Amino acid sequence: MAFYRVCALTAFKVVFINSIKRSNIVALTKAKKKDVLEKLGGIFKDSLSVVFVNFRGLTATDTANVRKALAASGIGFTVAKKTLIRRALSTDKVSGEVPELGGELAIAYGADQIAPAREIFSFQKKFENKISILGGVFEKVFVDQQKMLAIALIPDRKTLEAQFVNLINSPIQRIVVALSEIAKKQTV
Repeated sequence: MAFYRVCALTAFKVVFINSIKRSNIVALTKAKKKDVLEKLGGIFKDSLSVVFVNFRGLTATDTANVRKALAASGIGFTVAKKTLIRRALSTDKVSGEVPELGGELAIAYGADQIAPAREIFSFQKKFENKISILGGVFEKVFVDQQKMLAIALIPDRKTLEAQFVNLINSPIQRIVVALSEIAKKQTV
């Protein structure tokens, strides 16, 4: 009987200590919220493209690696509360309807219109079911998940230039091959 009392008492201590630890989580002060709102407002104002990212299940190490890789590409990655993001979006002149923002929310943003979506999409393939695109803001208009995924699939500028050169070069190559065949027939 004494063993059960000790176990119950120990379990009570663990639960009590865990509840004390949870209660030590400090809510954001009004000053801190104001700073976050100013930062988010600047992001939405200055960025050409913003991607809403759900990163549920991503470890802290993986999140740090994602941040570093995005920063190397000139893309910012900020985690903020959904209510603060919605409040910052309401002050900015963005048209359309806000997509559903579920899960743990972060925003990826940058001066390039396509790079934030493309980079987050590459991490979406790398970390299956742990990071995903929820939607975003593109050219000051809210876009849903499907449109943002379509934007993410657009190749970068160098790839597009290479495809264009190949497209222009293809008919020229065909003419050269045809002339070469005609020349071979005349010499035979």
